[in-house]
Amino acid sequence: MNRKTFQALLVRDIRVLLRNYPDFILRIGVNPIFLAFIFGFVLPKTGGIPESFANIIFPGILGLSIISAGVQGTAIPLAWDFGATREIDDRLMAPINTIWVLVEKIIFGTFQSLAAGIIVFPVAYFLMRDNLNIELTSIPLFIVVILLSSFISASLGMVMGTIFEPMRFAIMFATIIIPMIFLGATYYPWAMLSNIPWLKWAILVNPLLYINEAYRAILTPFVPHMNILFSLLGLVVSLLILLYVAKIGFEKRAFN
Repeated sequence: MNRKTFQALLVRDIRVLLRNYPDFILRIGVNPIFLAFIFGFVLPKTGGIPESFANIIFPGILGLSIISAGVQGTAIPLAWDFGATREIDDRLMAPINTIWVLVEKIIFGTFQSLAAGIIVFPVAYFLMRDNLNIELTSIPLFIVVILLSSFISASLGMVMGTIFEPMRFAIMFATIIIPMIFLGATYYPWAMLSNIPWLKWAILVNPLLYINEAYRAILTPFVPHMNILFSLLGLVVSLLILLYVAKIGFEKRAFN
């Protein structure tokens, strides 16, 4: 690997992102922060939902912000790079192996996901603080989970970016991202699906499920949640599968 070329590509992407930081903050923050405001403040205050619901949805809001940031920040630019203008060719012609172009994009997407988590966590906590009871069980484990979930988000974005053309992103969000969010234990714990066993087991293919359940185990352990060991296993397996599919898709599009 040409380390200087790799660093130059990554630094360039980060500089462009920071130059447009208002757009980035709006992109990653509006949806989860409004969810926190409505479900963690407005509805509990008006009696629309129990105050304890904030403890259920807070981990889901964190997981949603991370998965959204990585997918949007990776899939959309990659699809345009592979579009009619073939802007990706500039990177492919750099003195660096193709696989490292893929790695750079995943690391950049991971950086965006981490930034989303760092921004959304304190804002959501502030909005929901009156009804929220955080019991952080392990800081090292929390760091591991947020890193794994960020890598998963970026890898999923790479997969989506190599499959969908830019003009079909509305279909991607409608058929994949939206169902993933609603069936990823964002608004409810996985354990609550015991009365619908077929659905409880069917959604185990959803990587967002393991992200949200891992955050519940670490941040709100008193809420029913999946065993943290199974959540971690699901995160690792999801990441490996997505990386493999992303590698195949990226190389196929790059050499097409």
